[in-house]
Amino acid sequence: MGKTNRHGRYFHRALTLVDFLILNGVFFVVSVLNPDVPEIHTRLIWLLLNLAYIPVARHIGRIHKVRAMLMERISLSAIRAVGFHALAFIFLLYLLKLDSIPWKVFVEFYGGVMVMLVIWWVGSHCLLKIYRRNGRSYSRIVIVGCNSSAENLFAEMESDMGFGYRCQGFFDIYCPPDFRHRDLYAGNLTELEDFAVANDTDEIFYALSGEHREAVQLILGICEKHMIKFHYVPQITPYLTRKFRLDSIGQMPVIEVRNNPLERTANRVLKRSFDIVFSGTFLLFSPLLFIPLAIAIKISSPGPVFFKQTRTGYMGRDFLCWKFRTMKVNAQADTLQATKDDPRKTRLGDFMRRTSLDELPQFINVFKGDMSIVGPRPHMLKHTEDYRRLINQYMVRHLIKPGITGWAQVRGYRGQTEELWQMERRVEHDIWYIENWSFLLDIKIIFRTVLNAFHGEDRAY
Repeated sequence: MGKTNRHGRYFHRALTLVDFLILNGVFFVVSVLNPDVPEIHTRLIWLLLNLAYIPVARHIGRIHKVRAMLMERISLSAIRAVGFHALAFIFLLYLLKLDSIPWKVFVEFYGGVMVMLVIWWVGSHCLLKIYRRNGRSYSRIVIVGCNSSAENLFAEMESDMGFGYRCQGFFDIYCPPDFRHRDLYAGNLTELEDFAVANDTDEIFYALSGEHREAVQLILGICEKHMIKFHYVPQITPYLTRKFRLDSIGQMPVIEVRNNPLERTANRVLKRSFDIVFSGTFLLFSPLLFIPLAIAIKISSPGPVFFKQTRTGYMGRDFLCWKFRTMKVNAQADTLQATKDDPRKTRLGDFMRRTSLDELPQFINVFKGDMSIVGPRPHMLKHTEDYRRLINQYMVRHLIKPGITGWAQVRGYRGQTEELWQMERRVEHDIWYIENWSFLLDIKIIFRTVLNAFHGEDRAY
């Protein structure tokens, strides 16, 4: 079956060529800036540099073929690729006993490569999504099944054309009348092979139950015969509506429904170390900001400078959360959520809430270990009791420490929750953060929080 160039083979090769040029370009600049490197070794080192690139090229190539990727994951892939290249390059230098190169050169070279690759990979990924949205570098796919799993799969593919999928049609033994995409129903399974050959299908997604053994064997046979990529869509979406992790016990596959990267000791140590360094540094200079704010709070209304409230923390344990006081002293502080035009707020307090200045004392909680810089926002005890009854997955957000800022907050789900769906969306974002945690994601959230603070947030009541 003849394949067209819609997969963008040349596009991917061009992207990888730019990777190669970046590698050599940075080395050229570093070698010019460091004339103390023995000239007799320069050409040989250059050759070794490119030889070391060859085993890395496959790793680099995968970054351009991915359907969708978060910026922090692209950055992490760049870090891994650079690290792998450094090991290969230094090993080749060691074998040839070229050990006269100063370490300063390695630091400058790999520092420059790291920065350039991250910028280029993020930019090229955006270019690839634009390329796909314009109808290029796409895969022609067929979905086998006319059920809820098939509908959900199609909806995800259509949600962003940057994924690069074009659905040619649905096939099933029978298409029910309530199937939402009946206009795309292309026929019975016995008609699939002729359709796939005639329409040059690239991939088939099998979304029927695994109990249809004969159907599975039929579709697998078609895919193997015509070199079509086969994907099996597990029929677990009625029970699991989020990403899961596949593991195994011996040869038996096992699905883990709750992936929590912070269960790993190394990740916890990394996150806690960052919390201590970040909060400790902030608290060291905090008097420069805390003293003027404390004076302003005292002038704005009578009462204490700090507002301390018991909130729900890690694993459902209560802790005392610190904030700057933004309201007049009132009896409803622990039960009634702040609203947009809440008369309890002071004029200064309204400004502090919109700029998140009122949250700054929580760095004390972070340093003590009650909170983290980034994590699900801690709620007052009354909210915990109310929402744990109304939202099934509400308590899942307490599997990690609460944070000063979080993924839900930078995505716009903060402030007053007038309707239940608003809290449901917040919980969904908190759970997504738990299951997709990475150090670079934390850095991204911190930067977005700072930007939002400068702009001012409309929903920060």
